[in-house]
Amino acid sequence: MFGIVRPCSHRLGEGLKTQWMAHLCGLCLALRGDHGQFARVVTNYDGLLVSVLTEAQAERTTDWRRTAGPCPLRGMRTASVARGEGARLAAAVSLVLASAKVRDHVADGDGLLARKPVASAARRLATSWGRAGARTGSDLGFDTAVLVDAVDRQLGIEALAGPGTPLLTVTEPTETATAAAFAHTAVLAGRPGNIEPLAEAGRLFGRLAHLLDAVEDRADDAASGAWNPLTATGTSLPEARRLAEDALHGIRLALREVDFVDGRLARLLLVHELRRSVDRAFGTVPVCAAHQHGGPPQQGNPYGGGAGNPYGGAGGNPYGGGNPFGGGGAYGGSGGGPGGFGGVPQPQPPRRRGFWAGCGMFWLLCCTCQLCCAKEYEGPWSRKKREGCCRDCDCCDACDCCDC
Repeated sequence: MFGIVRPCSHRLGEGLKTQWMAHLCGLCLALRGDHGQFARVVTNYDGLLVSVLTEAQAERTTDWRRTAGPCPLRGMRTASVARGEGARLAAAVSLVLASAKVRDHVADGDGLLARKPVASAARRLATSWGRAGARTGSDLGFDTAVLVDAVDRQLGIEALAGPGTPLLTVTEPTETATAAAFAHTAVLAGRPGNIEPLAEAGRLFGRLAHLLDAVEDRADDAASGAWNPLTATGTSLPEARRLAEDALHGIRLALREVDFVDGRLARLLLVHELRRSVDRAFGTVPVCAAHQHGGPPQQGNPYGGGAGNPYGGAGGNPYGGGNPFGGGGAYGGSGGGPGGFGGVPQPQPPRRRGFWAGCGMFWLLCCTCQLCCAKEYEGPWSRKKREGCCRDCDCCDACDCCDC
């Protein structure tokens, strides 16, 4: 669950923006508190939905927020952050999925992980993260084995998929993992009646995350020869769009059955922002409110890299590309020969950074606010050109998200 729901501050409004940031910071600090400083690298936008849903169903108490100290990623400002079981569950889910994908990269020998010392260190890190996430999940009554099993099954399904394989067969493991995480928020909130509709919403959210990742990576995967669900199964873009629209509709219907105490933020993220995510992925971006004064709407990929994410994660879902723990294909290089009888040399795409080098670059981008404020920056792992989220909505003039 990495990065398909990424709202801009001017659409949230001040109240919901404060809530959203509280959950994002809460996830980051829960990772640090339970699993150590380096675990914060797996903080992601979509993981905080688990925290949002838990809080949306629970009765308000006096200890549901705490004041966090100054942080470089907030411009050395304090903040009110979410605390409690929702943030811890979000941390456990994010950590276990990241652990599983690091192990997958080690097995594939990707980048620096092809070197034995680095692979050994990454393997120990993945094992530590997996155990820590499982331990936290167990404390909360959540069996993280369902997440690990989903990642393992995904690899087998992709190996067997081919033309004619139903696309929903490929997305099923993602659906199962997100359904389990969403449903457990009802258990934590003491709302057993919400388990079934939230499981359905989670299942469809997982489907949508996988679909959008496949759509966005389709051209890059074709150029590099990487595996892509749409290409492998022969699914057309119109059919992928139909499946995405069905998932959006199903999520809306499922959320109507959920008994929320305060569901404003959850509905905004899972209904309105998901609609924008689908439109952007398929190149039908609606006019942003911040552009009503004459600026043209921006179109393109809002999920690549970690654009606008002050805490981490490059975009994508746990089974797709564009993040340090997911697949998505390294750049290949096809290009012409070196002149002579066969044409001119073709420019090669930049080589991906290795896992550790990408982590270092990610923190540099965070601490210099480039992920949020830069007109253009280079993705920490993919090295693709990205746009900061403030460019996309003019919110540098409409809000204080860049006041750092």
